[in-house]
Amino acid sequence: RRSQAATRQAGYSDKKTNLKILRIFRRNKKMANTNPFSLEGKIALVTGASYGIGFAIAKAMANAGATIVFNDIKQELVDKGLAAYKEEGIEAHGYVCDVTNEDAVNELVAKIEKEVGVIDILVNNAGIIKRIPMCEMTAAEFRQVIDVDLNAPFIVSKAVIPSMIKKGHGKIINICSMMSELGRETVSAYAAAKGGLKMLTKNICSEYGEFNIQCNGIGPGYIETPQTAPLRERQPDGSRHPFDTFICAKTPANRWLQPDELGGPAVFLASDASNGVNGHILYVDGGILAYIGKQPK
Repeated sequence: RRSQAATRQAGYSDKKTNLKILRIFRRNKKMANTNPFSLEGKIALVTGASYGIGFAIAKAMANAGATIVFNDIKQELVDKGLAAYKEEGIEAHGYVCDVTNEDAVNELVAKIEKEVGVIDILVNNAGIIKRIPMCEMTAAEFRQVIDVDLNAPFIVSKAVIPSMIKKGHGKIINICSMMSELGRETVSAYAAAKGGLKMLTKNICSEYGEFNIQCNGIGPGYIETPQTAPLRERQPDGSRHPFDTFICAKTPANRWLQPDELGGPAVFLASDASNGVNGHILYVDGGILAYIGKQPK
């Protein structure tokens, strides 16, 4: 009897051990299959993402598994954006919204939450630039740039943060600029706005980091987009545009960057891989900010 009882006890112990090993195996397998860069199940709102940098970032996030929501100021731009996403095999959700209008933004966020779901990732990408010498720029023109490039990220961020707090996590990525660090002629309003956006990024981190919200920025260098195409056009005599020559000389990479090169950094900052990164500006500039330039011969 004692022998039979001991055998049963040993069998029970073996069964418990096997179950424990199986649980550990399953847990380890699950951990091994977990990709910290995955955005599966996440909803990302990228403002002004019908084309250009915003489109490239949204495309990268979609490829990482995110559901993409974007806005633009005109229905025509939204329709073009939807067509571009469809061509890439991405089912995006597009809305018309002026991100400088607080009431419109609040309505947009409520509509997205109802129709798509709570926003996990916000990319404040919409922006403008006016290249006007400071003393020739009107106060109204200055205010317009500040409104789109600084006030709008404030408005959209404050609209999504309450739901992020309720959900227990959130990612906000502000598209800053090298002008968050540097000055240059004719961009006084843009530099003021992007410098302010850098500090807004740090302040959102400071205020809401305790709620598991990470707010970081990306500072793009000079990117090949339709907007910068005139600066890269060949001159009538066949020579390079002076600004093109200037930028390549100032960039250790000796080239303009491609929009898709912003995708990886954006996915990183939107994913669990960056949970310990907060209040940081990641400059994707080909090394411009690290470079003093070549010594004249």
